[in-house]
Formats: sequence, C-alpha cells, structure tokens
Amino acid sequence: MADPSSYRPKPGQIPDSPGVYKFRDEHRRVIYVGKAKSLRQRLANYFQDLAGLHPRTRTMVTTAASVEWTVVSTEVEALQLEYSWIKEFDPRFNVKYRDDKSYPYLAVTMNEEFPRVQVMRGHKKKGVRYFGPYAHAWAIRDTVDLLLRVFPVRTCSAGVFKNAARTGRPCLLGYIGKCSAPCVERISPEDHRELADEFCDFMTGRTGTYIRRLEKQMMEAADEMEYERAARLRDDVEALKKAMEKNAVVLADATDADLIAVAEDELEAAVQIFHVRGGRVRGQRGWVTDKVEAVTTSDLVEHALQQLYGEETGDAVPKEVLVPALPDPVDPVQQWLTDRRSSGVSLRIPQRGDKKALMETVQRNAQQALALHKTKRASDLTTRSRALEEIAEALDLDSAPLRIECYDISHLQGDDVVASMVVFEDGLQRKSEYRRFQIKGFEGQDDVRSMHEVITRRFKRYLAEKEKTGEWADGEDADGAGRLNDLTAEEGRPKRFAYPPQLVVVDGGQPQVAAARRALDELGIDDIAVCGLAKRLEEVWVPEEEDPVVLPRTSEGLYLLQRVRDEAHRFAITYQRTKRAKRFRAGPLDEVPGLGETRKQALVKHFGSVRKLRSATIDQICEVPGIGRKTAETIAAALAAAAPAAPAVNTATGEIMEYEADEADGVPETTAGPSGKPVTAGAPDERRGQET
Repeated sequence: MADPSSYRPKPGQIPDSPGVYKFRDEHRRVIYVGKAKSLRQRLANYFQDLAGLHPRTRTMVTTAASVEWTVVSTEVEALQLEYSWIKEFDPRFNVKYRDDKSYPYLAVTMNEEFPRVQVMRGHKKKGVRYFGPYAHAWAIRDTVDLLLRVFPVRTCSAGVFKNAARTGRPCLLGYIGKCSAPCVERISPEDHRELADEFCDFMTGRTGTYIRRLEKQMMEAADEMEYERAARLRDDVEALKKAMEKNAVVLADATDADLIAVAEDELEAAVQIFHVRGGRVRGQRGWVTDKVEAVTTSDLVEHALQQLYGEETGDAVPKEVLVPALPDPVDPVQQWLTDRRSSGVSLRIPQRGDKKALMETVQRNAQQALALHKTKRASDLTTRSRALEEIAEALDLDSAPLRIECYDISHLQGDDVVASMVVFEDGLQRKSEYRRFQIKGFEGQDDVRSMHEVITRRFKRYLAEKEKTGEWADGEDADGAGRLNDLTAEEGRPKRFAYPPQLVVVDGGQPQVAAARRALDELGIDDIAVCGLAKRLEEVWVPEEEDPVVLPRTSEGLYLLQRVRDEAHRFAITYQRTKRAKRFRAGPLDEVPGLGETRKQALVKHFGSVRKLRSATIDQICEVPGIGRKTAETIAAALAAAAPAAPAVNTATGEIMEYEADEADGVPETTAGPSGKPVTAGAPDERRGQET
C-alpha cells in the first residue's frame, strides 16, 4: 500500500487549466482516469488527509504509485480525451458499464450492392443502418417476416445469394413473394436499393405514407374488380399495422428521444435506456456497474452518455435525451452530444406530461434490473470468494489468489506443439489476457520441456516489462506533466505480460509442476505460487512435495481449478487445430518468400490453377500485374522444386482422378467417394492421433 504523499506533485507544478489526469499503480498500469475544469483544484482533493476521503477514493490513491496529467484547451476536449483513455486503458477504478447481454439489432447493409436485412450483434459497421436494440432476436425476425410482404428485400447470406445467381433459381422466399429475387435479376439494383430505403423509412417511423398509399391502391383495385390484387393489398396493410402494433405509441408528438434512468445503492448501479423513435419505443437496453469510485447520480449519467454515444454520429444521437440528473457541468456534455449529431441536442430532465410518465416507467425497469442482478450475483460472489479462500488455505498462501494463470500444452503425436495461457481474475475469465505460444526450443513431443520453455518465456517478458515500465517514459517531464500531442499510442497502455499472477496452475502432475517451479527459480522469481492439476484423479500437486493435496470433490476451490484447467485445455486445443488445418491447406505458393495473399490470388486467377501456373514460362508469369521478373523466377523455381500432390483415387472403381488445386490456397478439390460423401486427395486420417 503506497503513501500518497510519496508521489504527490510539488506545489505549483499542477496547472490551473482544463485537462485529464491518470493515476498509475506500481506496475505502471493506469488504474484511474478523470477530467477536471481545473487540474490543480481537482488533484488537490486526492492528497488531503486519508481519513477525510471516501473509502473507495482512499483505496484508489493508496493503490496508485504515480499521477500525471495532460492539459487540453476546453472542457469538451477533456470529455473526449477522458472517454478515449477509459476505453483504451480499461482503468480498474473507473465506472465501466457492462452489458448483461449482447443486444441484437435489425440491420440493413446499405453498403452492399443489394442491401440485406438481417440480425446483427456486436460493434456497428460503417454503411449499415441499425434499428433497435431489441430484447430478443425472435422479435426482430417476427417484425421482418411481416414487413417482407410489403418490402421484399433480400435477407439471404452471401453464399446463398451467389449459389442462386449461379444456378439461376431463387430461394424459397423468392418463390413465395417475400423476396424480390435480385439474385436472378427479377429486380434491378437501383429498384432493390429503393425498396431497402423504403423499408428503412418505415422502420424510422414514417409509417402513415405507406399505409395510405396501399389503402388507395387497394380501393382502386376493388373499383376495377381486381379482387385478388385488392385482397393481397389488404393483407399487406394488415401486416404493416400488425408490425406497428408491436411498438405501442408512448409519445403522441412523434418525438425522437432516448430516456435514461438510474437505480443505485452503495455498491452498484443499474442503467436502463429506452430508445423512442417516431413516438414509439423502438429499443431497450440495460447496463450494470460496480461503484468502484465515489460517484453521484450525475456522474453515472455522464458515464452512461459517454458509453452510449461515444461511437455514434448523426441520427444515432437523437434530438432529445432525457435523464434523471444533469451532469455537472452540463454545457460541455451537451456540446459534445451536439458535435456528434452535427445538430442541436437537448439534454434535460422531464418535468411533466407523457415524458415524465415514461421516465417513471424506465426508472421502474432500472430498479427491477438492479434487484434481479443483485439476486443473481449474491450467490456468485459468495461462491467465488469461498473458492479462492479454499485454494489459498489448501496451498498455504498468504492471501486469496485474485489473479490465476493456467498453462496447457497441446500437440498431435508431437506435431504442431503449442501452449496456452488463460487468466482468471477474481474467479472470472479475463479473455483479453489470454495468450498462445508456439514451442520453438526443440522438435518433438516433451510436455515437461515445453512447460519449462513457456513459463520461462512468459516470465522473461514480465521481468522485461517490469524493468521497462519501472521508470518514467523517455521524453516525459519529471513532474509527470505531458501535452496531448506528445503522447504516443502505446504510452501507458498495459503491456501483454506486465502484470504478475499470484498463482500459476499447470495442466499436469509432478513433472510439469517441477518444470514450472524450476523456470521461475532460474529467473529469480520466488513470490508466485505454483501448483498442478492432474486429470486422472484431479489431484493438486505442489512443488517439492511427494504427495498431492487432495481437495474434497464438493470443494468450490477444486471446481474453480477444474474450470481454469479445462479452459486452458480448450484454448490450447483450438489453437493446435487451427495450426494443423492451416498446415493441411498449405500449397506450393505458400513456400514462395515475399508472396502475399493478394498476389497469390492474382496468379491463380490469371492462370486458372496452380497446375497451369507450374507449366507457364517466366515471361508469362511476368504478365500478371504486380509480378516482376525476379519474383517470377522465384515462383517458377519454387513450383519446379515442389512435387505435385498425389492424384485422388476412386476407392470404388480404382480409377485415378485428376484434380486441380483450389483457386484460393492450393487445397485439393474433393471428389465423391463410394458413399457419396466428399473425399479429398491426400487428406490425413485424423482418427489416427489423439490431441493432447
């Protein structure tokens, strides 16, 4: 625990201007990022008597080992820089809202020649129009199914689309009238894009125009006694009205707004957001966060606004944002929202009428979400804490191992030997910290030597990063001050191996544990515990002990170690299979030095196959764009040295079947075996080996 006075800046060093500051721990990891209208006044609050600080603030300043700052011109710029640094450094003591699920969106891919309607999750892509988020993917599919009667936009994947174009036959939706079948040119690209634009207009709330137009067409068809057409139009109108009924009107003035409500207690806070477009609730989402710093409701609202609109621009930021409390100060946040929308944004607290009533509904949703989260998490927190305490007691550790790293070796009969490293913090997976290794020190199968090599490499990197980050970065002032333009992308970012675990777990028994302990001893590291979990009897082995530690089968500590070990095994197996598949797919062009994927594809596309390329002259190879004479000579020499792969054999008839290499990467084409299943020439039988 550090004394804040040991790294407190000298009086007068901190500028009295807007800026963003960072607290770092002893490993140089950024643990807190904040902004201030006056850096001098704000930072002075952290260096007062510890007894007068909020408990969470006191924990933060005693965990930190240094503080530095960056001066900016305006409070809006400080807000932008704070958001980008929180996203980049993932500080431990900042409020970070976490989604309780990955919300699905209804997306229209306007960046494609033939826009496609589909369900999308994750990060938003440029050129794609999004509607939602929705609580369930099936709600999106129900809505789309209704709208495709009126707006028959393409919904198929690229593979299905290309296959239909190749065969000249559309899919089932094309036959039943729920797709305009652009794959077989029933509709032009321009008309299909116009159809997609109309679909998007309807989803944004412009519904009355289309319904009135269809009703008029229906009446005209009835007057002309085209009753079948009139019936179809009547069904289309009913489908549109049914789709509209799924989103009830909540604001009569067709308002576009986002409503944000916060429910909180001393330890946690839940945020609920309702997205209202055209007066209807078009989407809903919720976040939960631990209050790891002393924050007010205004602070929580500001953090929610940063996360909600930090990556959004244009119409994705509504004209009106309704909140339970205004950020302090409110002007920089409102200006930031206006800049992101490129037009005025009203940020306010609803006082009366429909908007206040809807805000109360959002608030009730937030309270229910917080209660449900606490109910679910209570048992999880208790279980994880008990598991870590049991591990500490069984291994005679000084404290619970808050960070556990587990290593596993995987190979296939000695080929493609790889290793995995997985990380659990506070009993939960930390997937961003996972790492993969290729065994480079020797050939063949030796799990003990492999484990020694991996542990050595990982902790050599730790020592190197510790030495590198133990001092101020070159070019930075001694007082910790820096300018925005002087900072590099790597400055302050947590390095891959800079943070040590309290416990290293290896998949194996006594030999693997001894190898890991020997590797740490050779590096002079004696403050990290090591143990191994053997698969056969689930025994826990520790260094220099002849007998294993046996945990009860009902032990939460044993269950956690098993989960850590199984995750390391899964991660290693996945990497080993990837390497093996890549090796099987390798073709003769992969052996040509300096020949990338683009030029390989250009060569195969120009000649049609690797076999034809092999018979081409150097002058003919030079005709391919981007291929010079020296490269052509290298290609010709490599192909001449590579023996052609064995031809496929029809096992039913004994017939030798010629094939050409795949156009993309040299994979042999498949032929039909006696059972009708595809058979690939030269493909190895994977049943002969067992992955370990």
